[in-house]
Amino acid sequence: MDKVYTLQREVGRGSYGVVFEGRVTETGWWGRRGDTVAIKRLPCCSPESIELYLQELWAMRSTARNHPNVIALYNCFMQTGPKTLQPLKSGKLPLDLVESALKGRVVDKDSKSQRMNTSRSRRRLTSTEEMSRRCFALWLVMEYCDGGDLNHYMLSRCPDAQRNHQVIQQLSSAMAFLHGLGIVHRDLKPDNVLVCLTKTGPVVKVADFGLSKMVEGPMDGDRSRLALSSTCGSDFYMAPEVWAGRSYTAQADIFSLGVLFWAVLERITFLEDGSNQEQLGAYVERGRWITPLGEALCQNPALQLVIPMRARRAQPLPPPPSPALCSLLLDMLASDPDARPTALQLEERVRQAIDPH
Repeated sequence: MDKVYTLQREVGRGSYGVVFEGRVTETGWWGRRGDTVAIKRLPCCSPESIELYLQELWAMRSTARNHPNVIALYNCFMQTGPKTLQPLKSGKLPLDLVESALKGRVVDKDSKSQRMNTSRSRRRLTSTEEMSRRCFALWLVMEYCDGGDLNHYMLSRCPDAQRNHQVIQQLSSAMAFLHGLGIVHRDLKPDNVLVCLTKTGPVVKVADFGLSKMVEGPMDGDRSRLALSSTCGSDFYMAPEVWAGRSYTAQADIFSLGVLFWAVLERITFLEDGSNQEQLGAYVERGRWITPLGEALCQNPALQLVIPMRARRAQPLPPPPSPALCSLLLDMLASDPDARPTALQLEERVRQAIDPH
């Protein structure tokens, strides 16, 4: 790794991995010397985490660098020892990790081959083998976004209607691209949207494909009928069918995006339990309490959402969304998945609502 990239500082840490800011050490096919990159370390310590990493790697390889609003993957390394890394070939997944995910236990190539050479005799792993197992990880090298995530970017600036329109237009374009490739993200939220700062305004990038799912065939025409079942995502952005534990399709992404769009357009924020950090997200008020939209619609599919919001707390506020955008938000947040627009329809309706001419 040191011959190609150097780690500068930690910039993010989640439940599965750590993200560092890095620099390209020498110019080559991996980048230009001095360029800034994001380097994500994913420790492969359990079959469950390995399965998520493989999903993320496969989705990011499928997107390649073909859309300006989807985070680009530059390189990937597999770590098999304390200082042993090897680049992964494009289009191929590491078989040891695939085997680990399928068998439900971590398979270590070095220790496996050593066990095969012991003439079938059983023995405990040596300390060297245990070290190899602890260091087994994937390193993903991605483009670096200097504006942070969407929460940080939007809430650190005064409301601006033009900026809001840029954000939702770019996100709708990214969703049409991803669904066109057969990728269901399943965890769309402000934390998973990164921002690059440019002279012409923000360029947002959909990121973090750890919960994504690849489906057969593109979803660029009819709504995907592939039924997904795993309940995943973040509470305030989950669709009602996911809350209910029912099977769901790519239309769940459209609902999540609807929550995000509404929050961006009207600057709606909430505080998570035990946190004083504001988060972008729309909700239903019930007395002193707030309820995620998906949960509220799961409990009452006939619930009428009020868009634009009548009571908004934070000042200053952007102008309310146009009637066309309000109508689009209501359709995106429909309790019936089939009533929501497809990603392609969404992209076109956003364009028409923002620039009707």
